[in-house]
Amino acid sequence: MLIQQKFYGDLVFNRSWAEYKAGFNDLRGNYWLGNDLLSQLTMTGRYKLRFDLQPRSTRRWYYAEYSTFIIHPEPSYYRLQVSGYSGNVGYNAFGVHNGMNFSTFDRDNDHSSTRHCATEFSGGSWFSDCGHWCANCYNFWWNNLPGRHPLQTNRMWLQCK
Repeated sequence: MLIQQKFYGDLVFNRSWAEYKAGFNDLRGNYWLGNDLLSQLTMTGRYKLRFDLQPRSTRRWYYAEYSTFIIHPEPSYYRLQVSGYSGNVGYNAFGVHNGMNFSTFDRDNDHSSTRHCATEFSGGSWFSDCGHWCANCYNFWWNNLPGRHPLQTNRMWLQCK
């Protein structure tokens, strides 16, 4: 099940908490399933997460998978629980954000005391200290991925275990 898709050069992911909660899409195919539904689906623990990543410079596809992927409900600020990394991306950039709460420009829940990551990078996500990874940001990236800045295409999938 597709939960996220982003193409290069769009600010469509610079959305409010309410929009990320409900989900959104556009005519180009940029898409976010919605944090409420994502939480409902993943709290059962029956799914793993897969990223498909394509850097703009190389146009090659890379992937990262996580055997544990749970998004806690809204009262927990859609806290991320992720582990069990495998893949060919070279670095577990998403796993660094394990335990983080979701942030948007109107809800600063990141761990940085001096920066507002969602505002700085124009997109909602799970941020620890504004680094390593951001699939929903304007110039979206994955640290240590060959040709990482910026990505051309990023997709996130839920897969049955």
